[in-house]
Amino acid sequence: MAKASGLGWTTCSVDDSSGTAKAIKNDVTDLQFSTPRAVQDITGIDKSAMERLLLLADFSVTLKGVFNAATGQAHDVFKTVPSTSAQRTITLAVNGVSLTNEVLLTDYQLSRNGSGELTWSVPGVLSDGTVPTWT
Repeated sequence: MAKASGLGWTTCSVDDSSGTAKAIKNDVTDLQFSTPRAVQDITGIDKSAMERLLLLADFSVTLKGVFNAATGQAHDVFKTVPSTSAQRTITLAVNGVSLTNEVLLTDYQLSRNGSGELTWSVPGVLSDGTVPTWT
């Protein structure tokens, strides 16, 4: 695959609290996600440089967007974050590759700035112990 921009996302969907996937890419203005690995320092006193082992994999995401209270849109998906403990499936796809993970959404933050913009931010963390894998 050639180098590519982040334009034209194919998929950005998140389950609502009942487990139904909702396409919210039109409401998402930016996002960041990471797939870090924990490491263990195993350096013995006989070494002059670090030795490490890779440990557990993780996934975290923060979606940000414009408030939209229409049925099936972002607010409809995230309004239950404070009142439910539902695991959600998040699927991201761009440039022919996708990443799907089960996450717990930990907050639904709304912000109204001085110019009147009403935006939201939703962080999520891996919930089911499945290693994040690009397909």
